[in-house]
Amino acid sequence: MDGMPSVPDRSNGPALSPETMKRAYKDMVLIRRFEEKAGQLYGMGLIGGFCHLYIGQEAVVVGIGLHMKQGDKSITSYRDHGQMLVAGMTARGVMAELTGRAGGYSRGKGGSMHMFSREKEFYGGHGIVGAQVSLGTGLAFANKYRGSDEVSIVYFGEGASAQGQVYESFNLAALHKLPCIYVIENNRYGMGTSIERATASKDLSRNGEPWGIPSRKVDGMDVFAVEQAAQEAMEHCRAGKGPFLLEMETYRYRGHSMSDPAKYRQRTEVEEMRRTRDPIENLKAEMLRAGITEDVLKDIETEVKATVADAVEFAQVSPEPDPSELWTDILVEA
Repeated sequence: MDGMPSVPDRSNGPALSPETMKRAYKDMVLIRRFEEKAGQLYGMGLIGGFCHLYIGQEAVVVGIGLHMKQGDKSITSYRDHGQMLVAGMTARGVMAELTGRAGGYSRGKGGSMHMFSREKEFYGGHGIVGAQVSLGTGLAFANKYRGSDEVSIVYFGEGASAQGQVYESFNLAALHKLPCIYVIENNRYGMGTSIERATASKDLSRNGEPWGIPSRKVDGMDVFAVEQAAQEAMEHCRAGKGPFLLEMETYRYRGHSMSDPAKYRQRTEVEEMRRTRDPIENLKAEMLRAGITEDVLKDIETEVKATVADAVEFAQVSPEPDPSELWTDILVEA
């Protein structure tokens, strides 16, 4: 398919251990099944407001997550459910927040786009395009100020890549050698405009060059390629060498949000991506070639299915927020 990397050659075998592949597979399937169920609940009217699904992009956050350690921080835009699950936030808490229940991470007040977990070092989905980039740079500044080797991972889409605050963040991070990995999730269509029509930069991985930020263009549909690039970026940041930029060439199967009919692309294009480049199916094929049995894969899928079903049940029985919550978490000037 034009604009996407070709199917990788793994004639020398996969680069990950069987246990790591099983972990990646479980996380990717969890994101996929969770998002599919969220889409169903939205269609039933049980989820309101905006809802942006991560279906198709699972390899990006999972591959990066394989190299995150305790203390590393992550922040993203409104397409945030996958990042939360990989950060270790529970499917119960995320689903309850989606449905506006008191058992959610923002006690039912944030919905799909506004969830946080200080415990898991996840600093939110953000609805203002590009806003999380400067905030994530601030998290990296804090890491360096404290003298730790912890890294801040900042996710944003290709549609946000031309924002002025993004380049201001690049400048600050390069100037102070901040441990920050900037991840452009290039799913090609932004809110509905093809990247070919939206930006003069035809290689987003080079957007950090004026500040000397090293970078890689990565096949974001291939968890093996993402894992290798993430390892390089993490080692660079932990060594005190400053920021790193990763452009992940990926693809979302659904519209920009649940309200988007996605008429700006052909259905055959999406079907071709699903058939030839699906990150989960390609990982599954590699696992089978590595000797991992179908029974093991089925056990993982059964476990994930039970986790998502439990999350849905929890979200439905969890009460709605008490009206008194209207007056909490409000900043009032003296």
